[in-house]
Order: sequence, then C-alpha cells, then structure tokens
Amino acid sequence: MGILVVGSVVLDSVKTPFGIREEILGGSATYFSVAASYFTDVSIVAVVGTDFPEEHISFLQSKGVNISGLERQKGRTFRWKGEYGLNLNTCTTLDTQLNVFAGFSPKLLSPHRTQDYLFLANIDPDLQRSVLEQVRRPKLIACDTMNYWIENTRESLLKTLSKIDLLIINDAEAQQLSGESNITRAARNILSLGPSVVVIKRGEYGALMFNSKSVFSVPALPMEEVLDPTGAGDSFAGGLVGYLAATNSTDEASMRRAVVYGSVMASFDVMDFGPQRLGTLTYPEIESRYREFHRLAFFEDIVKNRFQGEEPL
Repeated sequence: MGILVVGSVVLDSVKTPFGIREEILGGSATYFSVAASYFTDVSIVAVVGTDFPEEHISFLQSKGVNISGLERQKGRTFRWKGEYGLNLNTCTTLDTQLNVFAGFSPKLLSPHRTQDYLFLANIDPDLQRSVLEQVRRPKLIACDTMNYWIENTRESLLKTLSKIDLLIINDAEAQQLSGESNITRAARNILSLGPSVVVIKRGEYGALMFNSKSVFSVPALPMEEVLDPTGAGDSFAGGLVGYLAATNSTDEASMRRAVVYGSVMASFDVMDFGPQRLGTLTYPEIESRYREFHRLAFFEDIVKNRFQGEEPL
C-alpha cells in the first residue's frame, strides 16, 4: 500500500556542537518520505523554488520517492536556520524564510487522491483539511502539528483533528494542546478531540502510544553518536506510517511494532546532518536495530528466573 505525504521541502542551515551545515536538504515531507521509502511506495506533495538543487531531486528519486507532486514555482525555496546547544532536545530558530512556501496550496494529482495511507505533515491546518477534501477516504489519516498552529490557529486545528485517525506530536505540544501538564491526562484529552490513536514523541526518553484501551511505551535507544536531531520526528513518523502501509494493518499489534520502527528510523536520522544517514541505510541495518530495541525493553525471562530463584540471564 502506498503513502501520500503533504508537507514541506526545505533548505536547512543547521549548527550543532558537532558541526555546521549550510542549505542542506530538509523539510517535514523530505524526512518522512525518505524514512517511509524503506517500507513502501511514497508520493510527495510539496513546493520548491527555481533555485532548488537538482542533486536533491536526484536524491529523492534514488530512494524511490514519487516526486510528481513536487511543484517547482518561480522564486526561492523555503529556508530555515537553527542552532542546537549541548541539550539537543532544544533548538533555537535563527531565521525562517517561507518564500514560495508562503503561497503553498496543495493540488493533488489523480493518483494521489486514492492512496490508502495519508500523512499530513506540519503545515497550516487549513491546508491539511484542503487535502482531506481532495482524497478518497484513506484507510489511515495521520497528522503532525506544532506549537505555532496550536497557539495561533487552534480552532482550525481542532477541526482537522476531528477528521484524522492518528496524531503524532511531541510532549510539549501535547501539553500545550490539551492544557494538561501530565502526559497521560494530556493524551486522554487529545483522544477526545477526534484521533483514535495519539503517539507522543519524548526525544531521548522514547515515545508513548495511547488509544482508548491501552498505553504502549518504547524507550529511546542509548546513542553515542548524535550529530543533528533535525528531522528526527518526521523520520519517526515515516517509519511508523511506512510500516503500517507495508503490512496494510492498523491493529494493536501492528501499531506497537510500527512505533518501534518509527523509533528505529529516528535513531538513524540523528547520526548525521540532514537525511544523509537515512539515505545510506540497508534493510539488514534496520532489522538489526529493531532487534536492539527489542533487547533493550525485553525483561520477561529475567523476571521469571528471579521468581524461580535463578540468576538473571
């Protein structure tokens, strides 16, 4: 099953304690599509300017991303500049130039309208709903948002949330959206707004998935090599939705595995600047890291042996 992602393709300038990169490939739709491409077919809808480098187009095509919906308009491409300190969970935005993205109005081609899986990346909630008006009801509609939309377009965002199945946001956004400081209460509040599943990203502390009946927690993988966390959240979403589309299943067990695969893809993203590490991945590496997450959280045999008076494995 294929995925349609509607979002941004950006030229990022990033500074972290481990280096500086100028005008590298970025954007929510970029990270999502590259991560998801390892699981299934992905089509991207976004806009870039006439200055967008052909090498980035070639990179997306090399990952099998369908770029028929990547519109090139006269003008400059969306640019973002940010800086991370030693606390890589916090980024200071230094400059944002929307350029051609300021007038972005997604217009879907006929093949896009019938995709079974849809990811509405971090864009204006009015635009997110305009996409929903153009598609046949997908099997799964997943959505992301951010603090700006929560603060400035709340009523529009609530209309969007009433129409989706899965919301993927970070912990601070969940608290802001719900007005609850406690993450569990925040998730329950957000579930009442429309989504049947809420996944809350917690950076170095992992991720939580909530539905009406259960809670699932995935730890973060302890990483010794973290160079740039930009795009980790969108890579997480790409792995999660990519796995669901690949298996064409959204039951509880599939959702739990999907959250782990999302965590796997995010863990690779942070290892290099931009989507470069994602671009060089192999399937054996993805499966090997999935097993690492399994070992990290597995405890049943150890607990059993302790109750039997045996030494832990």
